[in-house]
Amino acid sequence: MLLSKSCVYGLRASLYLAARDENGYVPIREMSDKLEISFHFLTKILQQLTGEGMLESYKGPNGGVRLTRSGEDISLMEVVMAIDGDYMLTECALGLPGCGVMKPCPIHEKWAETRDGIRDMLESTTLTELTKKGKDFDLRITAEGGFRDLM
Repeated sequence: MLLSKSCVYGLRASLYLAARDENGYVPIREMSDKLEISFHFLTKILQQLTGEGMLESYKGPNGGVRLTRSGEDISLMEVVMAIDGDYMLTECALGLPGCGVMKPCPIHEKWAETRDGIRDMLESTTLTELTKKGKDFDLRITAEGGFRDLM
């Protein structure tokens, strides 16, 4: 897997928030249950996204988290960078230090092409684009359930 488990869960949580029709705060326990993610693990991931300014949190009986901007304004790249950083887009696929044009590894050229395609996709895809597709086709966002099951 190219993305860490934290990043995958962060993407799923961000999609869940973007898919909600109302703009209120969503309890973390609700997200944890619906997305089938450990409450404590999800809380740490959401703290990272909050620290990067993508989410805001509110404590109390009606508390939870929500996106700070519309899902139309948040690219997948922003979520990935907030959680995993740019290692996937800068590091050698074989983990070799100093890999590059001057001292390439055997997979360097092919990985550079693939990596550039991944970068383009992450930068050009918004949360809203994927939530719309997810709702229209009831695509899975959990092991078994689609977007319609979550709302």
